[in-house]
This record gives sequence, structure tokens and C-alpha cells, in this order.
Amino acid sequence: MSPSDTSLTLYMEHRGDLLKYASRIVRDEAAAEDVVQEAYLRFSARSGQIGEINQPLGYLYRIVRNLALDWASRASAQAPITASSTTIESVPHDAPSAEQVLYYRDELRILGEAVAELPERTRIAFRMYKLEGRSLQEVAARLNVSVVRAHQLVKEAALHAARRLCGDED
Repeated sequence: MSPSDTSLTLYMEHRGDLLKYASRIVRDEAAAEDVVQEAYLRFSARSGQIGEINQPLGYLYRIVRNLALDWASRASAQAPITASSTTIESVPHDAPSAEQVLYYRDELRILGEAVAELPERTRIAFRMYKLEGRSLQEVAARLNVSVVRAHQLVKEAALHAARRLCGDED
């Protein structure tokens, strides 16, 4: 497996947790998404040197942390300090914008198409592990394969989905 595949796999497996981590620092989901994407770009730029990194996941978290802290400090420096700074516009909310809804719907459609393209065993492995939260042992038992093979199937599915989401055609 090439170093770029390794970095992409690591990123895809931990993307949700990285988003939560960044969101706690920047307190803005859209900004957290930008931070995590920028972190992946920086992380993957070092993909040729990934073997030299002792703890690649820790390194990825460190990049996210540093970028999030930079973003938060820039945001607080740009925020005007006035008595009316607690207006309704400045109160953070969880409702996505119309643009975000369309973007995520499109991503979900692409992901659904990518999963539909997979062979049946790979699709079942991906669904059980990623969507149903089953263990690799459960996936392996259901498919009558080894745990290693179950992991390979899930990884193949995740990589295929990631490539499709990034716009790369197989």
C-alpha cells in the first residue's frame, strides 16, 4: 500500500473524531470542517515521509489542534468587542445553512453510489462495520472470512468511497 493510501485510510477512519475535536476548539462546525480538511492536506503532503512518523494519528491530531487554535485566535482577534456583541446573530447554532444541506446531500448521494458499486461481500462488510457499528469479528463471522480479510474488505470500501468523494474515478 502506498503512503498516500495509508494517510487517506487513517484520515477516513478518524475523520468524524477529528471533526468533533476541532469543533470543540473552534466552536463552529463549518470552520471545524475547514480545519480538518486543511489538516489532511498538510498530513498527506508528508505522505512520502509517513514511515518516519512514529505516531501518525497523534501527528494528525496535532495538526488539527494547531490549525484549530490558530483559527480560534484569529476569529477572536477579528471579533469586535461591543456591548451589543450578544445579538442573536452572534449566538452559535447547530442548524446547517441551505448551502451545507445541499453539499452534504450531494456527498451522501455520491457515497451511496460508491457503496452500491462495491461487490456484495465488501458492501456487507462496510455496512456492518461502519454503519451498524459491528466489530470486525462479527463481520468476519457473518461473511465466513478471517478478521484480517474482513478488515481488508472494510478498508477497500472506505478507500473506494473516499476516492469517489474526492472526485477520483477508479
